[in-house]
Amino acid sequence: MKSTTLKSHIEPFIKLLRWNKPSGRLILLIPAGWSLWLTPSAPPEISLVTLILAGSLFISGAGCIANDLWDKNFDKKVSRTKSRPLALGTIKISTAWLLLFLMLLLSLVIVLLLPIESRAVSLKLSLLALPLIIVYPSAKRWFKFPQAILSLCWGFSVLIPWGASQSIIEISVPLISCWLATMIWTFGFDTVYAMADKNDDANLKLNSSALTFGGKIIKPVSISYGVSSLLLGCAAFFSGVSLLFWPFWAIASIGMQKEIWLLKNSKKLTIHLASHFSNQVRLGGLILLGLIVGKI
Repeated sequence: MKSTTLKSHIEPFIKLLRWNKPSGRLILLIPAGWSLWLTPSAPPEISLVTLILAGSLFISGAGCIANDLWDKNFDKKVSRTKSRPLALGTIKISTAWLLLFLMLLLSLVIVLLLPIESRAVSLKLSLLALPLIIVYPSAKRWFKFPQAILSLCWGFSVLIPWGASQSIIEISVPLISCWLATMIWTFGFDTVYAMADKNDDANLKLNSSALTFGGKIIKPVSISYGVSSLLLGCAAFFSGVSLLFWPFWAIASIGMQKEIWLLKNSKKLTIHLASHFSNQVRLGGLILLGLIVGKI
């Protein structure tokens, strides 16, 4: 009985942080992995990987709380989000703010635990990312392409690990290519993700790239995935990965385009919308596996 009671108390907090949905956490960690394995000092130290994992978990949790605080009134009217804790009222607003502060504090602790030589650059990058993370949830109210703001947030999942590893952000082909690839990939998969809410967003007079593109969503997403694949290939080439990387890259690149084909030709679009996001996690993870194999 006690375990059941404890679970009922903890579960809303897990849902608020989205820790019950590992795909959403992995899709942030994957570009961080790309970054770490593309740096000149790759393969990265286990201690650094552990800190990046923890930091990503905390800051993504903070972003999810900020999103739900912004959208608590809208979420009640959207079928996909109406069961979220703040929409249901299972967590108090004041408690959510305290948890947001805790997640940000833990993220800061992670930065302070980084090697002293990389601490300053990582802290500066984290402070640059913070306003975007906090403001992004409001973008759907005033910007036709809020997914572009999310993409800028995702870009820091490349820059911060790179800075933590190298202690400096220097312009290089692998860094810029990986950074751009991550943002463009993010724009693509989040545009598809937004398709599930198109009708609700339209009724609430909210914006999304899925609404802005209207019925012409397939081509821009396909281009996004194609450009991302090319940029990641460019990053890998100039970082000196071995030939073992390229079969992984080719399969993942083809897989991304296959996902678009399924969306375009499916008679059960809802099913493929649900699987598209998790499949992008797998395909991005395949590229990361290729980088690991290619650098070892």
